[in-house]
Amino acid sequence: MSFWEKVKKNLQKGIKEGIEVVKGGAVVVKKKAGELGEEGKRRYRIYELHRKVHKEMAELGGVIYDLRSKVENPILSGNVKEIITRIKNLEEKIKELEEKPKMPSR
Repeated sequence: MSFWEKVKKNLQKGIKEGIEVVKGGAVVVKKKAGELGEEGKRRYRIYELHRKVHKEMAELGGVIYDLRSKVENPILSGNVKEIITRIKNLEEKIKELEEKPKMPSR
């Protein structure tokens, strides 16, 4: 499964699990995550990073689409390189959080 597919899958899973970022805003979710303990906070951070990756991927697609007729290779554009770097950094943060040992369920 590619990273992009994993991000989309995890976003859908987060929504299905009842994370109410859209409905109640990030403040409410952060408060709830605090109530759920460290594991809840870790899962919320992963979800937030996936949201950011999703946003960056969408922006990347838009930038490349706009540049496709203007330059020979849009991937070489400075703006595209910046977005790709941000996505890679987010990917590393997600990997670090996912590798942390999960808290045991009560």
